[in-house]
Amino acid sequence: MSNSKTFNSRYIIGISFISALGGYLFGFDFAVISGALPFLRTQFTLTPAWEGFLTGSLALGCIAGCLIAGNLADRYGRKPGLMLAALIFAISSIGIAFSPNLTYFLVLRFAAGIGVGMASMLCPMYIAEVSPAEVRGRNVAINQLTVVIGILVTNLVNYFLADHGVDAWRWMFGLGVVPSAVFLIGVLWLPESPRWLMKSGQTAKAQLVLNKIGSADFVDTTLKAIEKSLIGSTRQSYKMVFEKAVRPAVVVGITLAVFQQFCGINVVFNYTSTIFESVGANLNRQLLETVSIGVVNLVFTLLAMWQVDKLGRRPLMLVGSLGLSILYIVLAVALQNHFPAGLVSIFVLLAISTYAISLAPVTWVLISEIFPNKIRGVASSVAIVSLWGAYFILVFTFPILAQKLGAYGPFYLYAGICLLGFWFVKASVKETKGQTLEELEENLIRH
Repeated sequence: MSNSKTFNSRYIIGISFISALGGYLFGFDFAVISGALPFLRTQFTLTPAWEGFLTGSLALGCIAGCLIAGNLADRYGRKPGLMLAALIFAISSIGIAFSPNLTYFLVLRFAAGIGVGMASMLCPMYIAEVSPAEVRGRNVAINQLTVVIGILVTNLVNYFLADHGVDAWRWMFGLGVVPSAVFLIGVLWLPESPRWLMKSGQTAKAQLVLNKIGSADFVDTTLKAIEKSLIGSTRQSYKMVFEKAVRPAVVVGITLAVFQQFCGINVVFNYTSTIFESVGANLNRQLLETVSIGVVNLVFTLLAMWQVDKLGRRPLMLVGSLGLSILYIVLAVALQNHFPAGLVSIFVLLAISTYAISLAPVTWVLISEIFPNKIRGVASSVAIVSLWGAYFILVFTFPILAQKLGAYGPFYLYAGICLLGFWFVKASVKETKGQTLEELEENLIRH
């Protein structure tokens, strides 16, 4: 294993951060709906089913974005895909701000989802492919860091815009053009992924990129390992994802992606106002809670980045899934018995912190590293399509379940899912810290 001193750390973190700005778009769109929903309910006279569909329409776009990105990334490279994601997001943000009716709004939110979906797949994959094994977990977690910064900044902006009349939601969405423009400019500076360059026969260019990342020893070892992993590889197709040799990794990737959503935490992010309204909090308090959630989310994501390459992926996933299961039961009881908003807030923030240090970053790290080089593009897209499909089901069903069962009811269900997730991780997820992508691939083949 190469000595970490032989890496150009500043350069690696720089390109990882620029790529991870795509995560900021994800965080923005994720949070903007929480602040805008109280206004949109009035603007479009939403029923619980339409509220769920409006919230989930982003996820449907994300599914389309992942499918487009997988193919695009393997054919033309990771960099053009990242640029297209930024462009789509910028245009759709402006469009949403000028929505004259619900249909127009839904179409453009679906379009924004295409940009978010492309970025959600390509950013972690790109970072994993440019990062040395020793720091790959931390670097991929940078993507989650930009997601949570996006959530926090957007929640703060929403809070300050909330007093600007019934059209405040238009400003909330329209401001998405700012981070997408910054992301687009940043991507122009990024090098192409050396692993993609090797796969498309551009070895000299791959070597130039690797020279900027690490020492001659690192370049030589990495080139040989990539070359070996690509022997016998053909153009990627979705059929390859279900071949027997790679099936175990694909099953783990898809299950973790679905679990990260069905664990239920995104209901807390997207429907903060609904949850706190159920215990009598006013609009100002509801939006203030979204800011608290953003701050706690950021602090514990930083903690996760520091620990993911030390403690490892598996222990964090186990602690996170079990911790959430217990906290959801407590939260459900608090909501059911109309505890004061301040007390409910404590349990919500404990759940957010548990998720932020475990399932949130670690799922993305694992998805970016467990698939073999020759199918990483399409396998990642299958896993992340599954993630967005699960997200749509989660956010679509919550307003309907909350109407029938009360805001507390669904949390008993999420507690059960987290317990099942704990047993799945215990039985099926192997530790990946400190191994190169090629070493992980060899271990997969041996097993």
